[in-house]
Amino acid sequence: MITIKTVKTKKELTQFVDFLYELFEGNPYFVPPLFMDEYNCLDKKKNAAFDFCEAEYFLACDENGKILGRVAAIINNKANERWQQKRVRFGWFDFVDNREVSAKLLDAVADYGRKHGMEEMVGPLGFTDLDKEGMLTEGFDQLGTMMTCYGAPYYKEHMHALEGMEIDVRYRETKLIAPKAIPEKYMKVGQMVEKRYNLHVYKPSRWDLLVKGVGKQVFELLNETYKDIYGYNDLSPKQINQYIAQYIPFVNPKFITIVRDHNTPDKKMVGFGLSIASLSYALQKTKKGRLFPFGWWHIVKTLFISKKSEVIDLLLIGVLPEYRAKGANALLFTDLIPYYIEAGCVWAETQVQLETNVNATSQWGPLDPIVHKRRECYVKKI
Repeated sequence: MITIKTVKTKKELTQFVDFLYELFEGNPYFVPPLFMDEYNCLDKKKNAAFDFCEAEYFLACDENGKILGRVAAIINNKANERWQQKRVRFGWFDFVDNREVSAKLLDAVADYGRKHGMEEMVGPLGFTDLDKEGMLTEGFDQLGTMMTCYGAPYYKEHMHALEGMEIDVRYRETKLIAPKAIPEKYMKVGQMVEKRYNLHVYKPSRWDLLVKGVGKQVFELLNETYKDIYGYNDLSPKQINQYIAQYIPFVNPKFITIVRDHNTPDKKMVGFGLSIASLSYALQKTKKGRLFPFGWWHIVKTLFISKKSEVIDLLLIGVLPEYRAKGANALLFTDLIPYYIEAGCVWAETQVQLETNVNATSQWGPLDPIVHKRRECYVKKI
């Protein structure tokens, strides 16, 4: 007999987070997220998204109390208002291969949504677009990243078997083979963009990003460039400060590029590219995502000690539409690629991109792109 339990205590929230590590323990492609990041994201007192979000967490247990699955029910009021929808999201959705478990967990999400006046449930999604999203449907034999969620092949089978559940959007993740030199197409377009439109690359220091407000400008530009992407809502100033503190201290400034318009008095920021040495292998060496006793060392070594980075994660890329049409993206690539080559990069990994977002998926042509993972997001009327 399967029972659904609402998470109410710190101990239960720890169990909620830990279930993922136990489910995929020993899987060579699973990249465990940092426990601290997961816990803090779900903590209603610490995550700035709770200024406009509501949530409840559920665990599925057998008659002996053993945890068999988990799910988060999330209502993002800001996104619902932005997109004129009444949707409850489901995220952190993981379960053993038992269809009663997955069905009852989603029933709990639906019940929560109906009690709050929602008409549909959708997911997997997080609180915001910067959380993990989409259920893995292809690429189970490919190494995960710290910004995406892993999943078992049976997850998709469970979703497709549920009555009334439909695919809302599809995502792809792409592997980009590192070139030995800047591709000629990027080089020509980049030179043209500089000469014709007076757009130029700016390399911020960590001090610029953390203290002088450049990091804040990057996330404000993110709000502008991502505003029309599926399910997106603007990050609040409080959220921006939280993301800056969480991510910027760990990014090598060499892997950050900003494009400015020198025709404007303040040299307006019109595009950015933010990437990081992949932490996938380092995270796999942690014990259940914990920094201690030795997990911290593998992360520090990857980020600050090792001069080589065989894999680069492309975390965020954003260019204002009017400058995207001018070819400003090429400036980002012509600047970043030499740093990747210097670091010994073999390949780079994009994050999830909507299959319908042609502007994003078409820019990788000169880098021998390989779509090696796919994801789906589902919707159901409740």
